[in-house]
Amino acid sequence: MSTASIPESSLAAGFTPEVFEEFLQTRDEPEWVTQARRDAFELYQEKLAEPLDQEEWKRVDLRALRPGKFQLQRTPAEAADVGTLMQDRAEFAGSVVHVDGHCVRQSVSDDLKARGILFGDLATLLREHGETLRPHFATRAVQAGTDRFSAWHAAFWTGGTVLFVPHGVTIDEPLYSLIGLATDGAADFSHTLVILEDNAEATLLEETSSSTEDGAGLHVGAVELLLGKEARLRYVQLQNWNSKTYHFAHQSGRVDSNGSLQWTVGGLGAKLAHIHQDVHLDGRGAEGQVNGVTFATGKQLLSYYTQQTHHAPDTRSDLLYKDVLRDNARCVWRGMIKVDKEAQKTDGYQRNDSLLLSSTARCDAIPGLEIEADDVRCTHGATAGRVDVEQVFYAMCRGLTEYEAMHMIVQGFFQVVTDRIPVELVRETLDKAVERKLGIGE
Repeated sequence: MSTASIPESSLAAGFTPEVFEEFLQTRDEPEWVTQARRDAFELYQEKLAEPLDQEEWKRVDLRALRPGKFQLQRTPAEAADVGTLMQDRAEFAGSVVHVDGHCVRQSVSDDLKARGILFGDLATLLREHGETLRPHFATRAVQAGTDRFSAWHAAFWTGGTVLFVPHGVTIDEPLYSLIGLATDGAADFSHTLVILEDNAEATLLEETSSSTEDGAGLHVGAVELLLGKEARLRYVQLQNWNSKTYHFAHQSGRVDSNGSLQWTVGGLGAKLAHIHQDVHLDGRGAEGQVNGVTFATGKQLLSYYTQQTHHAPDTRSDLLYKDVLRDNARCVWRGMIKVDKEAQKTDGYQRNDSLLLSSTARCDAIPGLEIEADDVRCTHGATAGRVDVEQVFYAMCRGLTEYEAMHMIVQGFFQVVTDRIPVELVRETLDKAVERKLGIGE
């Protein structure tokens, strides 16, 4: 059964017009936000009757998804549940924590506030700084009308993180954002909005995590990364839900002239995850580097649909995804480099490498090119293979256990990606998450 043939009633369950109206009554928002929600909900109802794009979704089986099992939470989780999600983040310049769609903690230094930086809860900052954020929020990057998931998110988004850095301001220390689920059956629709004006610079590490291994969850999110001229952003998103959580997200970055976006994705958790990730290079000389680390075990299905779109001359994109699969896990990557007719002198590259730790794991890697310009250099590649038994034997002959040998090989496989991250604190966080994943089932 394809996703297009799933009954509309099944997908709409739990998020009916009655539920939507009740949801609106719980919100304290400007009228323009409420109207945007209503427009998005109309789109959502229309999109439910339309098939999903088969090229993007035909390898993602949604038959087990039952939205009616999940609900938006009206109050934050109990403090005891929230505590299991939080870690010591004193080393960051600021942090914001969302649990079950509610902001439960946020902090930012007085120095950053004095420099005009906004960092904190999306819902709060849209009320307090709407004139600054409104032109950017859900207007240039993630569009509600893309498909049923983007419309679903736009109607029901609950909270999320905002980072706004004014013209010419540099944040030297990284910032931290956590999106957590703590209640069994909770649905989260968080939205991340990052805006760097011209010549601004920042680093943001964002994690998604579950407080328990047993609680089922649903996340339908969005990420918007908007860079002005000569702005520089390093953004790392570490997806580490438990094995009973569904994860769907539309994510988009836009980079103006001579701007630089380094975007790193860590996909470790979730029962089923599908990410639609776009990078748009809008101005001459814009650069986008996209890094991915995926580690799937058990019966996980992790899917990525990536697009690198060159709209202007002299732009450069570089995508590298590294996947490790074990047990009966499956990873899907569909990549596309698009070059507009005006984007001469484009340099685009994409590559996906997969390492299989078991004979029952499977990876599908499908790179692609759509080029309208005639003076470009665009290449792609994909590889897949098993762990070299001679490498394992060599390590074990020198005193390592088989598990330790596998650990070393996997870390070496991912090292190419982690070495690209210049901020040691962010790199260490990603490394530790991979180490924890290696211990699953041992």
